[in-house]
Amino acid sequence: MKKYTNIMWGVIFIIIGIIIGLNALGLTSINLFFDGWWTLIIIIPCFINLFKDEDKMGSIIGILIGLVLLLCQQGLFDFQTVWKLIVPAILVLIGLSFIFKDVFKGKVTEEIKKLNENRNKDGGYCSTFSGQTIKFDDEEFKGTDLNAIFGSITLDLKNSKINEDVVINASCIFGGITIYVPDNVRVKVKSSSIFGGVDEKRKNNSDEKEFTVYLNGSCVFGGIHIKWHKVKK
Repeated sequence: MKKYTNIMWGVIFIIIGIIIGLNALGLTSINLFFDGWWTLIIIIPCFINLFKDEDKMGSIIGILIGLVLLLCQQGLFDFQTVWKLIVPAILVLIGLSFIFKDVFKGKVTEEIKKLNENRNKDGGYCSTFSGQTIKFDDEEFKGTDLNAIFGSITLDLKNSKINEDVVINASCIFGGITIYVPDNVRVKVKSSSIFGGVDEKRKNNSDEKEFTVYLNGSCVFGGIHIKWHKVKK
């Protein structure tokens, strides 16, 4: 998929170069700096990401925002009216994310689906308008659910025992989740985000490690941070 993304970027630059060259020779008079040209900085990367990311919702929203701004610059939409509708649109978006949670999360990989079906549910952890820290000190960790809504959660697995593949289902809406993992496991991320994302400070994630922590995340105006902790030999 990265190959096709590079090809698309290459084609875009080639087209721009050809247009500039033809304009310089007087063969064309295409204006690249039309009213609202800067909105292409939003639209083009989001469009390319549709072919690169499994999570397409964020890219679709980015394209819609870019198109609306472009139409405003072209005088087809009233900017003042659009600005007044931003907050209601955000609230509707959040409501839809609650109702159609599975749609926003996208297609769950077979590994995550299987682990969720087989693991014993621990009830998970939820933080609303507050913060909490969960530690697994010298305890076996078998996966969990994390939900941060206008709040924060820190999951500390630095000293935990991970003896099998596990899954962490993490969801944050206007909140943040930080997960500390030992560096003797792999981490594989499957996420969908709307104005948010997963930040993985990857140190050593080779396939040689025995067990995998799968992160199944969704973010709406929030972020999930994965931090690595070196395990003492």
